[in-house]
Amino acid sequence: MFDRHIFYKRLWQLTLPIALQSLMLSLVAAGDALMLGQVAQEQMTAVSLATQIQFVQNMILGAIAGAGAILGAQYFGKGDRRTIRSLFNLILRFGMLVSLAFFAACELMPEYLMRVFAHDEELIRIGSEYLRIAGWSYLMTGLTECYLTVMKVTDHVTPSALISSSAVVLNIGLNAVFIFGLLGAPRMEARGAALATTLSRAIQVLLCLLTARQDGYIRPAWREFMTTDRQLSADFRVQCLPLMGGSVFWGVGFTSYTAIMGHMGVDAAAANSVAAVVRDLICCACNGIGTAAAIMVGNELGAGRLEMGRLYGIKLKNLSWIIGFASTALVWALTPLVVRMVLLTDEARGHLTGMMLIMGVYMIGRCVNTVTINGVLDGGGDTLFDMYSLAVCMWGIAIPLAVLGAFVFRWPVLLVYSCTCLDEVGKLPWVMARFRKYKWVRNLTRE
Repeated sequence: MFDRHIFYKRLWQLTLPIALQSLMLSLVAAGDALMLGQVAQEQMTAVSLATQIQFVQNMILGAIAGAGAILGAQYFGKGDRRTIRSLFNLILRFGMLVSLAFFAACELMPEYLMRVFAHDEELIRIGSEYLRIAGWSYLMTGLTECYLTVMKVTDHVTPSALISSSAVVLNIGLNAVFIFGLLGAPRMEARGAALATTLSRAIQVLLCLLTARQDGYIRPAWREFMTTDRQLSADFRVQCLPLMGGSVFWGVGFTSYTAIMGHMGVDAAAANSVAAVVRDLICCACNGIGTAAAIMVGNELGAGRLEMGRLYGIKLKNLSWIIGFASTALVWALTPLVVRMVLLTDEARGHLTGMMLIMGVYMIGRCVNTVTINGVLDGGGDTLFDMYSLAVCMWGIAIPLAVLGAFVFRWPVLLVYSCTCLDEVGKLPWVMARFRKYKWVRNLTRE
């Protein structure tokens, strides 16, 4: 029997700390933009473009952690902690390899990475300096992502959120110190933002290791770190590869949007940078509910309660529409305040106003798709659909239109920006049709 009290209590317990964690992570980007926006438009824009490298890394790590979370939530619902420990080792190996690759790229060829996103030499110079320092934080990201993922799916959501939030608060404080040269520190501007990120990430690693030493927490089995369970590895690949494909499609696609806007001029790039920060902040609620949905649905399906998992999915999908329309209203209400908060040229300010209005409509699709696809469908292991929908809607429609509009037809900035928002709204009917097939109602665990 479906118990509304139990459902909403569990949803609130999971969503609140996860949404807070997502909000705090978004505040780092917002803090960088606001503080560097007070220094110079070029500083803010260069750092926003440079952090697209971390965005792509996070997409790949998100696929690894996501596959671990899908299987981990179902095995936790079943009560199999031994398999979760083996899964922890598995995702940690892959996560550290990805982090090492991105670290090496940022240290060895930052200028080449920046040229993907901008052609202005000053933006490239500032962004390269940022990446050489911030690259050290990318080296540690794989470790923290894996630890925090396992904490979330094993009923330690609040400690996971507290660790992330503490690191973010420290990051924002150090941002102010090193960007502006407070408390006797040198004034480092963009390089200060990179140093603050690296130091706070190191503290986050330490907090993860210390927290996981407590009783009741699942830790990596270091003696078996390189041991592979073939069946578990196969199940992991089945979930991870579609997630990886979807993450790469989405991550590179979003990075392409940023690169397209970056090549339309400094004013367009600056306005898009601010709009992206606002988008990420507003999306925190749907991100929290999406992650909570994957855990809740996964727990029920892994425990063998398939009908309850289906009912949970329906409730969460309906709730996503409410969050979507509420997010639209919030974006439009915040538009006048956001436009006045940062130092922009008059042209960039006009671009930002239009982008915020367009983004309001985009938020409906973003919220519904995040909860339904990344939450409910992924919770039941239906991970292929996300990759298919991104291949068609983002890479088949939105990106080609944006590229043609920006470089061939020379459309206005706001029309090109509208093209970059088509994918989320356009695939809504397809997402609802997929949901109603209930292919996601599956128990993925094994004896």
